[in-house]
Amino acid sequence: MKKSKLPSGNRKPEIGNLQEALSKIYRYCAYQERSHREVKGKLFEYGLPSSEVDEILARLITEGFLNEERYAKAFAGGKFRMMKWGKLKIQRELEMEGLTSKCVSRGLAEIDPKDYSKTLLSLVKKKSIQIVESDPFKKKNKIARFAIGKGYEPELVWELLNKLYS
Repeated sequence: MKKSKLPSGNRKPEIGNLQEALSKIYRYCAYQERSHREVKGKLFEYGLPSSEVDEILARLITEGFLNEERYAKAFAGGKFRMMKWGKLKIQRELEMEGLTSKCVSRGLAEIDPKDYSKTLLSLVKKKSIQIVESDPFKKKNKIARFAIGKGYEPELVWELLNKLYS
């Protein structure tokens, strides 16, 4: 974040005109997939009035720079592969971005069920090694809380734990 040069801490709008705003927002959208909410927030940060923000958003959508379904797919795939998040956590985050349930479900469809199961198994095994607990019930509970906290479905987690530790 840029530091303000104003002593009071108030920031003046960074953008002087519509053309400069368009140029910056095109680069912002081209760098990575963005949600409508992110882009709208960035445009307001530039100090643009609401009417211009709506006009620019419409333009970005028609020109293909913004696409919520594409964003959902990229977000879901990335968070699953990189952060090892479960579907529930990904779904919650996408909904918080204001995406429609249709976009959310299409994003979640990007996650291969086999990879999902393998990742959950890998997380559970890794966590099992890390937890030092003599009581097997407490150990199982700690592993389950970890996996559920990562966004995996509780029934899936408990089913796997019962197979592994029974």
